[in-house]
Amino acid sequence: MPDAALIAFEHVAKSFDGGRGAKPVLAVDDVSLRVERGEFLAIVGGSGSGKTTLLRLANRLIDADHGSITIEGEDVQAADPVSLRRRIGYVFQSGGLFPHMSVAANIGITPKLKGEGEADITSRVDELLDLVRLERKEFRDRFPHELSGGQRQRVGVARALAARPKIVLMDEPFGALDPLTRDALGDDYRALHDRLALTTVMITHDMTEAILLADRIAVMRRGKLLAQGTASELSQSDDAYVGELLRTPRRQAERLNALLPRGGT
Repeated sequence: MPDAALIAFEHVAKSFDGGRGAKPVLAVDDVSLRVERGEFLAIVGGSGSGKTTLLRLANRLIDADHGSITIEGEDVQAADPVSLRRRIGYVFQSGGLFPHMSVAANIGITPKLKGEGEADITSRVDELLDLVRLERKEFRDRFPHELSGGQRQRVGVARALAARPKIVLMDEPFGALDPLTRDALGDDYRALHDRLALTTVMITHDMTEAILLADRIAVMRRGKLLAQGTASELSQSDDAYVGELLRTPRRQAERLNALLPRGGT
């Protein structure tokens, strides 16, 4: 019998106060979505599509109004939110590092909160710096303001992995990086995902990035889940918005092929 989904959203809804007497804003509207063990799922959509809200619901940074969310079969509403967050890695767009703490302290904070010994934490920090390709002696005592954007994101990934989570949630993790750094870090993370047998949910507005990195893609718009599947499966969708998202990387590829000389590097 196949394993149950590692993460499951069932008819989930979430509204926010519209402010100044306005109607509530329905950010997530009756979404049902399964993430299988070991899967890399990208959730794609524009601003206001509800994709980040859905991610934040998974580890109870916010709570759903309706529906259920389970992690490894456990309803997250029955879980202690602090304990839940400590066993799920979370990578923010800006890295989300504590500015007053060194790289080593940032990476080691979750193991420290879990009560691990200093020697084990030091060993884990060094192991993770190696894993995200940051030289130990050069980076462990630096502070976030002394790092480039790509280096901060690598530290953010290392911190997310520090407590050896099975699940990593990523909110536009590479969006603020320059193209070369973004491409390299995306490839490196996908290799880590495979090597560590992680289950990853990544939020992005970039369909090209989703196609290149993810096993499967979920498309959201105005709080609704419009379609989900592999890139090939999505290409069969009759939804106009899904079709437009898929046409963008195709158009970019066609323009690049026309502009770049044949045989060039």
